[in-house]
Amino acid sequence: MNINKFKYDGKRKFNIKESSTEYSGKYAKKLADSPLFAENINEIRELQEKMYAQKNEGLVIIFQATDAAGKDGVIRTVFSILSPHGVQEHCFKNPSSVDLSHDYMWRVWSKLPAKGDIALFNRSYYEEVLIGKVHQLYKTQKKADRISNKTVIKNRYQQINNIEKYLYQNSIRVVKIFLNLSKDEQAERFISRIDENWKVSPADIGEREYWDEYQQAFEDMINNTSTRIAPWYVVPADHKWYARYVVSEIVRDILNDMNPKYPNVDKGAMEYALNARQELFDSIQDKSRKEKILNKMEAKKLKGKSSLKNNCESNREEKPEAQAEDE
Repeated sequence: MNINKFKYDGKRKFNIKESSTEYSGKYAKKLADSPLFAENINEIRELQEKMYAQKNEGLVIIFQATDAAGKDGVIRTVFSILSPHGVQEHCFKNPSSVDLSHDYMWRVWSKLPAKGDIALFNRSYYEEVLIGKVHQLYKTQKKADRISNKTVIKNRYQQINNIEKYLYQNSIRVVKIFLNLSKDEQAERFISRIDENWKVSPADIGEREYWDEYQQAFEDMINNTSTRIAPWYVVPADHKWYARYVVSEIVRDILNDMNPKYPNVDKGAMEYALNARQELFDSIQDKSRKEKILNKMEAKKLKGKSSLKNNCESNREEKPEAQAEDE
């Protein structure tokens, strides 16, 4: 799949009215049950293991959408197989009074990933230019007299771009995904929630009155904050199975672009590990257990999986030159 058709990196404008929410490409059946989806998930898992071991770069994946667009389902389906040691999800709901007493990034800084980790932001600081813009919350928030209400949103776009550039230059990559849902599909999903478990919020229903304003806010957000180093991906979300597949393609491609590798092992550490392995093997008294270990080693070789020594040698390959950072 060519994910560039979903990608906005500042080279083209996004028009939400012309962006299909129903698109599913050439696929006519649920890809979540297909080998294609499973292959993506397995590759993501392998790449994340290398990323966690290498600890060169962190990754933030931001999900923004209207209510019922499927953020939770995407995160649960695409990322549940990954190691919890290197992946954390953070939900940014209504800010508390303590949050509001600080700048809007205050509650975000501590949730940024360490090098080698992936942080999943279920909503994010982009709420400041979405609900904050639609409901003009900045007008009632405490701020210095020198700050004009007329420039708050424009300034926030610029601040966000600067923050994401700062993160990129400090080994944290930011990728942003907008799940694009139609108003009719949202209504149908709300109906299903009511019919199945009565789970529906009056606030969610009330926000539908501002549908057009939110659509414009999403469009403005993407057009003002799409950059090469922190692109937006607009994913059609009316078909849950297709949205999940597209997200798996995006994440896989991003991790491949990051090109994580297992860290180099120096000669001394390699010799120690090989000697320790042999001593441990010799200490085993049970012959059948030894046979099991040998068979397991042979099976790995047949599958093309490298031994410790081969891993050490292959990791000495040079990485491709990094792309120049944005000015």
